[in-house]
Amino acid sequence: MLTWKDIIHFANNGGPSPDKRVEKTEEEWRALLTSEQFRITRKAGTEAPNSGDSCSAHDAGKYNCVCCNTPLFDSSIKFDSGSGWPSFSQPIKENAIKYIKDVSFGMIRVEVQCNTCDAHQGHVFPDGPEPSGLRYCINSESMKLQE
Repeated sequence: MLTWKDIIHFANNGGPSPDKRVEKTEEEWRALLTSEQFRITRKAGTEAPNSGDSCSAHDAGKYNCVCCNTPLFDSSIKFDSGSGWPSFSQPIKENAIKYIKDVSFGMIRVEVQCNTCDAHQGHVFPDGPEPSGLRYCINSESMKLQE
């Protein structure tokens, strides 16, 4: 189980290698994604709070990266954080997520990306439920549910 200490270590030193890599040009990504998906996943955008379909969904399944279909989170670790974005307490596998120190907007945060294709997913915070204490705050537009 990953902890905040692990997340900070990965953000500062690099994380585990992905099982595979998917790389495409900007034009190829634009052709595959909606304009909102592209803005969020390829340009590190954020959707408005409480606007995404996955925010209140509780269907069983895996949440995969919308860009490359890599499984990132399982519905069994999804919880209602009240933040306005889907929240998870752990990734599906330790090497599913890439962690990047984010110093934008005058604060220090940890950005999370799909480790397979570098798609921006959201951020992780140390204010989630036990036992991990982690809250992965993820954009609905960056993932798709595979039931």
